Amino acid sequence: MIPPVALDLAAALPLLLWVYLLAARGGFWRISRALAPRVPRAPPGKRVIAVIPARNEADVIAQAVESLLGQDRAVALEVIVVDDGSTDGTAAAAQAAAARAGASARVTVIPGALLARGWSGKLWALAQGVQRALERAPDFLLLTDADVRHGRADVAALVAIAEAEGRDLVSYMVRLSVRTLAERWLIPAFVFFFFEIYPPAWVASPRARTAAAAGGCILIRPGALARAGGLTAIRAHLIDDCALAAAVKASGGSVRLALAETAESIRPYGSLAEIGRMISRSAFNQLRHSYALLAATLAGLALAYALPLAFLIAGDPLARVLGALSWALMTLLYAPMVRFYRLSVLWSLTLPAIALFYAAATVHSAVEYTRGRGGRWKGRVQDARASGAGR
Repeated sequence: MIPPVALDLAAALPLLLWVYLLAARGGFWRISRALAPRVPRAPPGKRVIAVIPARNEADVIAQAVESLLGQDRAVALEVIVVDDGSTDGTAAAAQAAAARAGASARVTVIPGALLARGWSGKLWALAQGVQRALERAPDFLLLTDADVRHGRADVAALVAIAEAEGRDLVSYMVRLSVRTLAERWLIPAFVFFFFEIYPPAWVASPRARTAAAAGGCILIRPGALARAGGLTAIRAHLIDDCALAAAVKASGGSVRLALAETAESIRPYGSLAEIGRMISRSAFNQLRHSYALLAATLAGLALAYALPLAFLIAGDPLARVLGALSWALMTLLYAPMVRFYRLSVLWSLTLPAIALFYAAATVHSAVEYTRGRGGRWKGRVQDARASGAGR
């Protein structure tokens, strides 16, 4: 039988962890600090070229293109869509959106070349669009996704932040969809966990090595991209956004990651299975394909999220108090993200169950990688041990 003192000490460990996350993890949970800052308007005359890689995105590409063409005219904006082997009429949908907006001259749709060896699919498409964009000598590149609908002033705000703060890369974590029950339960936690790994305050600090970006919306100076080695330097990365931010920061650049209030993803995740696949696609890659890191991650999730409830249910009186305090603290830290998504604060209480779901998806990610089916997206296997990436 385990002595009560040992149980109490074990129950104290999760509480100490949550105290650390509260006080010493860059305030990642303070959503008010993560929001995009209010800055003066962008200097006039800045030219931005948005590059959208698109593979079978006919259902969403029109809204993305129209939102870019409707931007505040404080910046001169053009759009390049790279049709990455689509079979659903993506290119035609993008061109039709430009025609409806009366802005066909500002939108270029180019057919993507066959996937080059050693490249991930998205980065190969982006590289082709960036090459075309650089021929026009823009002040900034906007790397964005086909499922992102931008608020009218978003691009001008990105430019204003970059100019006012001297940033080389500014990225928005766009507001994700929380329309379905599965999304309301799991999606706010996706952003919460992302910020826990990459606290925005640390990303912005020149003294910290932490670097991150959100691939749906990245504004970058062409010169900074060149100094970082271009997209070629990260060509095989599945988590390309964070790899790009890390390359920019390592080459002396300044990076800012912020939470967007108006830019939003219009891609729905209608079921638990869909969200699970989204997490699984890159989770084991994030762990650098290390089974030791996988085991450590699962142990950490158990310590932080499962043990408090276990002691709350089955511990002695002191262990129950410590378990309750841990659960209360994790709920307190998660609540601001839940409120940001305009959901009932009661969803914050479900974080232990959410962590269990994410742990299962991470294990699934490792299994898929081992079976040669990792990183599957739009018909491509991009992260697999037993087969070449990028099929």
